[in-house]
Amino acid sequence: MSRTWMITGTSTGFGRLMTEQLLAKGDRVVATLRQPEKLQALQQRYPDQLLALTLDLTDFAALDSAVEAAFRWAGEIDVVVSNAGYGAFGAVEELTTTQIHQQLATNLEGTILFIRAVLPYLRQQGRGRLLQVSSEGGQRAFPSFSLYHASKWGIEGFIEALAQDVAVFGIECCLIEPGASMTNFGAGRDVAEAMPEYAGSAAHEIRRMFDEATFEAFGTFVDPVKVASTMVHLGERAEALPLRLPLGSHAYEGVTQVLKERLAAIEALKYMSYAAD
Repeated sequence: MSRTWMITGTSTGFGRLMTEQLLAKGDRVVATLRQPEKLQALQQRYPDQLLALTLDLTDFAALDSAVEAAFRWAGEIDVVVSNAGYGAFGAVEELTTTQIHQQLATNLEGTILFIRAVLPYLRQQGRGRLLQVSSEGGQRAFPSFSLYHASKWGIEGFIEALAQDVAVFGIECCLIEPGASMTNFGAGRDVAEAMPEYAGSAAHEIRRMFDEATFEAFGTFVDPVKVASTMVHLGERAEALPLRLPLGSHAYEGVTQVLKERLAAIEALKYMSYAAD
């Protein structure tokens, strides 16, 4: 059975790979990106299956009209994949106000407003699946990624609450938490100017790893094609969606370990928690 999808951030990475896989199997895709000419070859190959729409998540005023155009073309959309993102890199003192704003405007505020825009259509359909691309960095944190983590931890809390709000309408939500990928890890990141005061810090150790392209702290990279295929499977599967799904062995091991450590730390202070009653 063919399906109709809407995917943000389709110029490269997971969004582009998903779009290619879905079109090849006969599904229809509304693909949004800032430069739609990057999908020109696919548009020519699949003229009846693909609608490429210009959309920048930070252009809040354009979100509603883009979503309206998507549903006008598609009629109904089975799966919405919120994938577009941005990464600012550096200790928070090193980041400019513009970088901080861009990080939160893209990964948090713009993403929330995009999802809000699609909800009335999914609600009227009485069904729909929403896949939100997060990261293993939505549940754990690395030095020099404070603003990126702020955006990912924020969107994780948003989706966890949203899933409870919209379940009554037949809308399911899933947070996809991939580990680092060679297609996007370090590529396109917005790097803050280094401050000498942070020399020798954990933040600058991570910076050194990027400069030298030695990413040992981030473990085994995920296969981006397999990540895209897994998301396609989630959109199609008969079973209910999981709320969260770490992807990649490093993401799985890292997330489970940090959750165990967090729980142990909380339990160790149980007496202080109860004393506040």
